[in-house]
This record gives sequence, structure tokens and C-alpha cells, in this order.
Amino acid sequence: MEFKEPIEQLIRDPRDFTRDIPFPPASELRIYDTSLRDGEQMPGIAYTPEQKYEICRKLSDIGVHIMDVGFPAVSQDERQSLQLIMQGKRKGEIRGDLDVVVMCRSNAKDIDATLRALDDIDVAPGDVTFFVFTSGSDLHMKYKIGKTLLAREGKSESEWLELPLSFYRTANIRMQCDAIRYARGKGVRFVEFGGEDGSRGDVDYFIELFREGIKAGGTRPSWPDTVGCLTPEATRWFCSRIVAALPPDIPLLNHFHNDYGLATINCITSLACGFKAFTVTANGYGERAGNVPLHQVMTALRVLYGVEIPGFKYEKLRELARFMESMSGFPIEAHEPIIGANVFSHESGIHTHAMLIDPRMYEAVPARLVGGQMQFIFGKHSGLAVIDSTLRKHESRLAAAGVKVDDSLSKRVLEEVKRVREERARTGHVADIVTRYYDDMRRLGLTEDDVIRIAEGLGSSTAAAV
Repeated sequence: MEFKEPIEQLIRDPRDFTRDIPFPPASELRIYDTSLRDGEQMPGIAYTPEQKYEICRKLSDIGVHIMDVGFPAVSQDERQSLQLIMQGKRKGEIRGDLDVVVMCRSNAKDIDATLRALDDIDVAPGDVTFFVFTSGSDLHMKYKIGKTLLAREGKSESEWLELPLSFYRTANIRMQCDAIRYARGKGVRFVEFGGEDGSRGDVDYFIELFREGIKAGGTRPSWPDTVGCLTPEATRWFCSRIVAALPPDIPLLNHFHNDYGLATINCITSLACGFKAFTVTANGYGERAGNVPLHQVMTALRVLYGVEIPGFKYEKLRELARFMESMSGFPIEAHEPIIGANVFSHESGIHTHAMLIDPRMYEAVPARLVGGQMQFIFGKHSGLAVIDSTLRKHESRLAAAGVKVDDSLSKRVLEEVKRVREERARTGHVADIVTRYYDDMRRLGLTEDDVIRIAEGLGSSTAAAV
């Protein structure tokens, strides 16, 4: 509908409240997708090398800049995945400027294993970015990798619990920097680095870790909220201090998890503080509650904050979502923002009546922007206006069947629609769908009982052989 007044006069633009936020230039922001590594760590998901290649093609096409492909040193499948992706870049099926990231821990053994894996598939060390990671919180430094740090420093394990946190902090920085220098010395041009559990660590320590890592040759510091515990307020507190302490040309990377449903707003808050790269996963897949959903952060940045990242194909977000569902076996919720099956669907009579006037009545996310289309669902809450509109839309078809559309027919159709929907509700089929869904989810991975039964079978066969 054409309104008499400008739309800006009729409704408040959400960007009125965000225009002055000092985001980095949109052309400098980098979308870092970790669907093939962090996304695959979601229990029940396991991609083949061929599937990883197709996923990478889709993400390259939609416009991500950086792709985390995981640990090529750990298995033949991981190496094959990387090989296919690098071949795809050479053939032009994957963008040549896609930054491919491989991961390894902060030690020469892991780096050498990764270099051998690259050599096996004819990939030069300078053709990929190495993510060399360590721990970032005192909890992780002392109690997760503490014995490793003791061995590096020539200390006995008997000193593990008695040595102060300062020992582990110093040893950890030394280990990180030695690994960065070692990788650079082996021909690696780009080294991403950082420590797990950064959001529960000391910000001054992380700044020191980053400064020393940059001196050692690191090129992209990564700061993670590994357990998804940050609020936007805490994110702003941490990120503003980190940005202020480092040179402005350093491309800081954030990494948020979604344990409290705050990953998207934390990611945006971090960018508002000056971070320039942000990790996401397609459909938000990932460990526990998942990662920053690509569809949420990209659409929110554009529609709510006016930040449109050049080259990104927003209109393919829903297509990508369906593709990822088919690859992973995990359907997303019908009411998932942006990409859910129901987000552009309307049933309520009051809503549908207004939507017939103009979709902007009840849609703040433009459906076409993300490849969606408004639709009406007919049921218990439907009103007469949407039934009448639908019948008149198909009036020629009904006329061919000898049916005349009038007010009486619309009322009778509405009554029948409500009756049929209520009858379906009494059958219990919805509960059956939910039960089957959870049964299928359980079958995607093996249970503890499955593992014990495997052990019993293997143990029995070994005993019989003896």
C-alpha cells in the first residue's frame, strides 16, 4: 500500500538509536565462519569431507571472508577436507580470497604435524592461516595445561599445586610466543593466536599475551568467550580495554558462545568497541548452546545498526539454512529469528487483517532481504478478512468449479477451517512428532550404553581369542 505520509513519519526507525555507534568501516569487517570446526563439534553432527567442501562452497558464495577448517593433522578425513577446499580455490569454485584457517596447539609437535599434513596434500604453509592457541584463564592455565607448562619449564609435577599463578601466566606466554616464532620460522605467514576461556581471565594478562604474541610474529589476536558467560556490559568492559591497549591496525577477532542467548548482541557490542573480525556458524550450530548465528548477526547489523557488509548475499540466508539442515540432520526451530519456518507466517486474525493492508504492520525484518516470503497459516486463530481475501484471490478457480465467493461462503469456510484445526489438535499427532524428533536426535550420536555394549562385544571377542 502507498501511505500518504513517508514511512519514516509513521514508524520509528530502530537505527535512530544506533547511528552514532562508532563501528569500524563495514568494508574492514571480516566474517569468520567456524561451521566446519566449532559447528561440527555440536553433538550428533559429523560431516564427510565432501560435505565440508559443499558447505565451504555455500559459505564462500554467500560472502564469508575467513573459514576455519579445523585440525588437518588429526585425521585423514580432515586432511581430505582441506585438500578439497584448497583445490576448490584453485579451480575457482571457492573464492580465491577466502582465508582458510587450520588449528594447532602451541607446541612444535602440533605445528610440525600440521605442516606435514599440508605437505601431504600439496599446500604451502603460507597459503593458510595457522591458529595457534593456548589457555587464557588462570583456571585453564594451572589446572588444564599446568603439567604441560611445568614440563616445558623443567619443573617437577610435585610442584603443580604449590606454584603461584604468576608462574603459569609467565610460562604460558613463553609457550605461546615460542610457538608463534616457530611457525613463522617454518614459512607460516599468518598466525592467529589467543587463549581459551578469555572471558573468565584477567584483561591485563590478555593484553600482555596479545602484545607479546604480536612481537613474536602473530598477526590476528583472538579473544574468546569460550563458555558463553558474558553480558553485553561485560563484553564492552573487556573489549574496550583490549582495543585501547593495542595498535589500531591489529585485526582483533572475537569468538562468542550462546549459552545465555547473548552471543549475537555480545558480538555486535564487541564490534562497536572496535573489533574487526567476528566468528559465526551457519544456523548457530556449535557446542552446548552453539555459536553466534550467522543469520542473526548479519541481519541485525544491517537492519538495526545500518552496517551493511559489502559483498554479503543476505538474500541467500534462508536458502543456506535449509542446506545446513540437510547436511547436519538438525532442523532449526520454527520460530528461529530470520530463518525459521514461521518467522514470516501469520495466523492471528488481528495480525492477518493488518498484514493484508501492508506487511510492515507486523514485520520488522523485510522478508525479501533474507530470501523469505510472507505467508498466511489458517487455523484456530484465523479471522474472516484473511479467509475472504484468500477466496477472492482464487475467485476464477472457484468460479470454474461453480463456486460463488460471497460473505456467506467466507463465513462458512472460516467455521470449517477452525473445526478441522481443532479436530487435528485432538488427535495427538503433535506429541507424536515431538517424540519422533527426540528419538531421531538421540540416534544421531551414540549413547553411553552404546559405548559399553561395544566394549562388551570387543572384550568378549578378545577373551575368546585368548
